[in-house]
Amino acid sequence: MKVRNSVFWIVMACVFMLGCEHRGGDAVQLVPTESKQAKAMLQGIWVDAETEEVVFRAKGDTLYFPDSMSVQAYFQVVNDSLHYSNQSYAIVKQAAHLFWFKNNSGDVIKLKKSDNPNDALDFLHEAPKAMAMVSELKKTDSIVFYERERYHWYIAVNPTRYKVTKTSYTADGIGVENVYYDNIIHISIYKGADKLFSSDFKKQMYANLVPSEFLSQALLGNMQFDSVDQRGFHFNATLCIPDGATCYLVSTDISFDGRLSMKLMEY
Repeated sequence: MKVRNSVFWIVMACVFMLGCEHRGGDAVQLVPTESKQAKAMLQGIWVDAETEEVVFRAKGDTLYFPDSMSVQAYFQVVNDSLHYSNQSYAIVKQAAHLFWFKNNSGDVIKLKKSDNPNDALDFLHEAPKAMAMVSELKKTDSIVFYERERYHWYIAVNPTRYKVTKTSYTADGIGVENVYYDNIIHISIYKGADKLFSSDFKKQMYANLVPSEFLSQALLGNMQFDSVDQRGFHFNATLCIPDGATCYLVSTDISFDGRLSMKLMEY
């Protein structure tokens, strides 16, 4: 009897293990795989079927956009959808010379493969060129008086090579990332020959006042002197989304003993 029971439990254990392996195999098969055929058909330059304006170029694993400031993007075609960066577009119809997909608004965008050799001229850059909001060092300074004391402040806006990407959308509703250079701004304050304050400002210093999603795509654009009173010197910093009307204005205050404080003014 004991032998039979042992055999029974051994058989059951084997069945259980086989079942686990089978389920595990099914799980592996459920992992979406890239369609190499769809990617191969997407190679080339694609234009709007109606306007014939160039939309993008697929070359290897990379999408290129005609705007010289747009970042090239690695792409895949998985589960009948085009994926690149943080974008995903459902493919409606695809063939060797046509590509239809839905944009973020649900509209069907109809593209056709270009046969115009001049369309390749839109991609001669192929490496994105970042735009600097300030092309060279910009300095301002002034002398102010408070309670018969003379103070001298300096502001220097320094262009950097720190890149900021901003997602924008084409007329077809396709998301592209544009590249800009951020700034570092320096403030110094003197009372005669005595330095009261001297520091660089980066946009990350305003992270507690500005939403992170906005800050990641914003530039520290400028710093302007506003006033001086019993609390110290008041400067206004602007953080803006490039090529947009959305900005934050932050009061950047420096006391007479060099203490720094910030307060959100406008949005």
